Amino acid sequence: MALEIAARKHLEVDMDQLKAAAMLHDIGIYLTDAPGINCHGSEPYIRHGILGAEVLRARGVDEAIASVAERHTGAGITVDDIDAQGLPLPRRDFSPRTLMERLVCYADKFYSKTRLDSAKTLEQVRASMARRSPSTLARFDELHREFAIE
Repeated sequence: MALEIAARKHLEVDMDQLKAAAMLHDIGIYLTDAPGINCHGSEPYIRHGILGAEVLRARGVDEAIASVAERHTGAGITVDDIDAQGLPLPRRDFSPRTLMERLVCYADKFYSKTRLDSAKTLEQVRASMARRSPSTLARFDELHREFAIE
């Protein structure tokens, strides 16, 4: 989806780098305890982004790709989110900043790790974001305004 959006909106992004980021952004899930998706690590699932970034950095992957892994969770995670929800994350802003980070973050919300055969509808994604918090939904809606293909 990220590649399709980039092509259709003529975004100035390196398509090879975008493809790599889209493929690698969830690499940290294998370190998490998420039996529903067959992951039997020891870390909370919410940490898969920062764990994935650590894995990618340790292997010398370009920082632009590692930062996508680190900042794609939810619609970005702010310090306020960490404090309000007591999230087991370092107390810093994990909001997507670059075009590639924002694009992968947005496209990722339409796919599930348990239903690989179909994309979620916009309504389903918005409902999921709203369950997290009003600010999460607002951040997603901002990404939607930036990347929606009409």
